[in-house]
Amino acid sequence: VQLVESGGGSVQAGGSLRLSCTASGPTHNINCMAWFRQTPVKEREGVASISTGGSTWYADSVEGRFTISQDNVQNTVDLQMNSLKPEDTAMYYCAASTTHAICRLSAQRYNYWGPGTQVTVSS
Repeated sequence: VQLVESGGGSVQAGGSLRLSCTASGPTHNINCMAWFRQTPVKEREGVASISTGGSTWYADSVEGRFTISQDNVQNTVDLQMNSLKPEDTAMYYCAASTTHAICRLSAQRYNYWGPGTQVTVSS
């Protein structure tokens, strides 16, 4: 499975960005897709995840501001980010799991990762 992210960039606080992740390869094996983020001073943090059945999980820090969605035909997973804050600044990574069916936001559950896309929110 190969993952490629797009849609990162710079935005002012309060603004919005939409990230997209496209999966290719044996995507029929994927059970969960997720977005994680990391900064140079923080560990990788789970942001949102979605199962093939459409169940979703969100970190408390983004609940109500971010929405994860998927298109199973196009093999894409999007992350709509609204009301962005400077603390949302990070490298955002798309991840996929072929080994777990419960899509909790633990990095150890995900065995495929994209190269990342940078999101910068200025105050």
